[in-house]
Amino acid sequence: MNKRKICVVVTARPSYARVKTALQAIKNHPDLELQLVLAGSALLDRYGNAAKVIENDGFEVVEKIYNILEGETPTAMAKTTGIAIMELSTAFNNLKPDVVVTIADRFETIATSIAASYQNIPLAHIQGGEVTGNIDEKVRHANTKLADIHLVASDDARNRVLKMGEMDSMVINTGCPSMDLAREVLNKPDLDFNPLVKYGGVGEEIAWKDGYIVVMQHPVTTEFDNSREHIVTTLEAIHELNIPTFWFWPNVDAGSDGTSKGIRVFREKHRTSNIHFFKNMVPQDFLRLIKNSKCLIGNSSVGIRESAFLGIPVVNIGTRQHGRQRAHSVIDCNYEKSDIKNAINEHIEHGHYDSEFIYGDGYAGEKIANALASCELKFHKTITY
Repeated sequence: MNKRKICVVVTARPSYARVKTALQAIKNHPDLELQLVLAGSALLDRYGNAAKVIENDGFEVVEKIYNILEGETPTAMAKTTGIAIMELSTAFNNLKPDVVVTIADRFETIATSIAASYQNIPLAHIQGGEVTGNIDEKVRHANTKLADIHLVASDDARNRVLKMGEMDSMVINTGCPSMDLAREVLNKPDLDFNPLVKYGGVGEEIAWKDGYIVVMQHPVTTEFDNSREHIVTTLEAIHELNIPTFWFWPNVDAGSDGTSKGIRVFREKHRTSNIHFFKNMVPQDFLRLIKNSKCLIGNSSVGIRESAFLGIPVVNIGTRQHGRQRAHSVIDCNYEKSDIKNAINEHIEHGHYDSEFIYGDGYAGEKIANALASCELKFHKTITY
């Protein structure tokens, strides 16, 4: 029997961490052939260039799609997605996959879904059925309706996809593959590297070994005009607390120019001696970093998903993760400096929490590969509402 060719499109740095174990399981499966395509910000140095990490992990990249349009505005996002549709259409025509896999909810992932669906290629969608704020909400559900195979991360998500009219047999709760990495870290949590030595980054050499916090805050696409104001509020709170901090650069979204400029201008006006900035880390290193931190601050989905598995205290700022299932370890707050500071202090006083397995048991990669090897392949569907 010929192997099924599974084409997975990774478009951004965090998307790779989210599917790394699924990629490995597909690669190792006797009935599957992995076709890995990289696109978007995953190829850009300014956003951490995930391509280097991916290739160092032993994956062969069969196509690279350069489609990012500079500007980080809603118009640039729309045009970036349009370019991706054209380029991915050509890639799929050349690769002739049996299944295309699109990941989660980033704005550009809709390009993968359109390019596959319009060419009658069965489409699998990972992590559909969840609820959040900004453009991700629309993109995720649009991906769901274009997809034929739904590999969801929770029972709550599965029920929501079923309510959208999708066939019961095609909606499979595999859990989230990023929980697989979290399980590995939970079993071996020691921070066995020096982040400053291994990754360099920018900023002064902070005294992190006696305790530190981590910040990862992205612009909100529906509030992109306020991205600079939002990041400055968080910077002021962290600066005043004067706790050693590892701070990660934002994703490429509408408003990321404002976020980046806010950080640069703040560094020019203040001596941020307690903050060190990074673009990227390999997924396991990043999870070990937050596992050993006092608290994670910002609006990344890592604070909602992996941190629940790891029991990490999280201060979730603003609306970006609105509606997502949360662990008890999450404190939500608005863009108010005093609220952010109070939430951080409350978490530090509390310490770590018990693990909550909201998004899977840590074996999602194997489940995804098995589902892709065994499920019925079709590119049309009859929906019963």
